Amino acid sequence: MAKVVTLTVVVVSCCLVAVTSALYGSNSDVIDLTSSNFNTKVIDSEDVWIVEFFAPWCGHCQSFAPEYSKAATALKGVVKVGAVDADQQKSLGGEYGVKGFPTVKIFGTNKKSPQDYSGARTAQGLVDAAFRELRKNVEAKLGGKKFGGSSGGGKRNADPKDVIELTDSNFAETVMESEDMWLVEFYAPWCGHCKNLAPHWAEAASELKGKVKLGAVDATVHTILANKYGIQGFPTIKYFPAGSKDDAEEYDGGRTASDIINWALEKFAENAPPPELKELTGGSILKDVCENSQLCIISVLPQLLDCQSDCRNNYISILKKLGEKYKRNQWGWLWTEALSQEELEDSLGMGGFGYPIKGAKLPKINDVEPWDGKDGELPPEEDIDLSDVVLDDEPSGREEL
Repeated sequence: MAKVVTLTVVVVSCCLVAVTSALYGSNSDVIDLTSSNFNTKVIDSEDVWIVEFFAPWCGHCQSFAPEYSKAATALKGVVKVGAVDADQQKSLGGEYGVKGFPTVKIFGTNKKSPQDYSGARTAQGLVDAAFRELRKNVEAKLGGKKFGGSSGGGKRNADPKDVIELTDSNFAETVMESEDMWLVEFYAPWCGHCKNLAPHWAEAASELKGKVKLGAVDATVHTILANKYGIQGFPTIKYFPAGSKDDAEEYDGGRTASDIINWALEKFAENAPPPELKELTGGSILKDVCENSQLCIISVLPQLLDCQSDCRNNYISILKKLGEKYKRNQWGWLWTEALSQEELEDSLGMGGFGYPIKGAKLPKINDVEPWDGKDGELPPEEDIDLSDVVLDDEPSGREEL
């Protein structure tokens, strides 16, 4: 379940921009890993690596950090210990299926299929797991097995057919008139670098299927395209964004499958539409929006009688703008009217930032009617029949002062 952030409208803007420092400083034995260095340091190396994917705001990560640092110091020179701030390196977390924090993976004998660490969150537990994997690594080396992931030439299950063949005649219709994001390689059949890139290009095309399309142009045959885009060396990769494609951009990432995938996912996140802001009207909506999000923003808006439709729409507009601003984070966004979900408000300790859910499970969510967009109205006053009431006009017998 996602970490849930609760916001009242009074603090919504300031809370969202709060920044928390990273868990491991420059003097730590935990190695900082990012999308730009992960492939070189971890995948291409012959070392066993333990890698934590964390978020700075995560309470469990903060509690785990001293033990993880202790393990890194104990394993120094034997097994590499690194950490990825998955809040910043979202594409890297996505590539390895990270859905919660902290997630620890061991990259050992098969760098393409890291193991999930599910042992105790202690330094001793990590050290024991590291030595078990190290022994496998050594025994595999005795058997003559080579290590290193991405430089070996792509995944076995990568399908070259996922790379779309582009020509002078189909380029405009296939790429320029589509709404998809494209990476296009211009190559020459005799080019050695192009041959080395081919398996990685196919692997990336398979991994990115449904998000980013990858194509290839034989620039020695389709010279109109090559001249149009100023191709002077091979391979040259051009990026065509989703929607309008008036200007192609130069691809400036690395040449391994992981590099290409990470670069493309970053661009995909930048150009993704903002998440939908939904009203919390039932339990299914909370589950749909929050279950697969790293963070879930729940804003409690004033009741209609305190803040009528213009006022409420103003708050909703602010929330949508914030959703657009922080869309790369892929957070979930919800709003609810004050007191319509009292159990939720109580369980989350409304009014703060990043409260954990009491009992580690979601509270009961009431089914409520969605807002119809209109102002709130007071209930009609009840007419009281006073015809049978007899008023006593006699003196009370009490002297007024």
